[in-house]
Amino acid sequence: KDNSILAVQMGDLLPKGDVWVLITIVALFLMFAILNQTFSKQLLSIIQAFFSNRALSNLNKEDNVFNSWPFLILFAQFGFTIGMFFYLAAQFKELSEVQSGFPFYVTVSFVIIGFYGLKIVVLKLLGFIFDIRKPIGEYISILYLSYFNASLLFMPLVLAFALSTPNYGIFYIAIAIILLAIIFVFQFIRAGINILSNYRFPKVYLILYFCTLEICPMLILIKVIGF
Repeated sequence: KDNSILAVQMGDLLPKGDVWVLITIVALFLMFAILNQTFSKQLLSIIQAFFSNRALSNLNKEDNVFNSWPFLILFAQFGFTIGMFFYLAAQFKELSEVQSGFPFYVTVSFVIIGFYGLKIVVLKLLGFIFDIRKPIGEYISILYLSYFNASLLFMPLVLAFALSTPNYGIFYIAIAIILLAIIFVFQFIRAGINILSNYRFPKVYLILYFCTLEICPMLILIKVIGF
């Protein structure tokens, strides 16, 4: 009888997430809030330019706009937000690398920032070599806007992922894949229309570019991280 009472009173401890994950996510939201208060006009232009060609054209006319502090901070936030999602997804998949915790998250985030930063540099180099700097510049603008708006969409997703039980992990991963697919398709259509309507070259080149510098690098990045 005593053993049965003891067995009823005993239970399993509820799994708890890492405190630093929540602190990091709050810091990302706080950084965006400060950025929104300080550069609200520029942030509104970024969001509008993602959907409006006219707003994108006005943004491209501004000198060194993509080298300004709001864009640099947003690019860093993009890397750390997507890095947090990859960390949470890796934790859901129970990868061994996740055991290192914060260092793994920082490494993944810097890999993402370095990878996409290198991609921008390669595109500018190709534009200089083949003397197509204007269309490449327009395409890089679309890429920047895609990254920044993806970061904004992923922030609430990452927060929900971190606060939910592990059973919902596959649900959030599915939402992330759908969001990335929508952003990628929109980016492909918009870049294709803008470039092909102003510059004449075989469409197959554009398709080959997207396969080699858009789809393949993403698959390689996912494989390197351990998925």
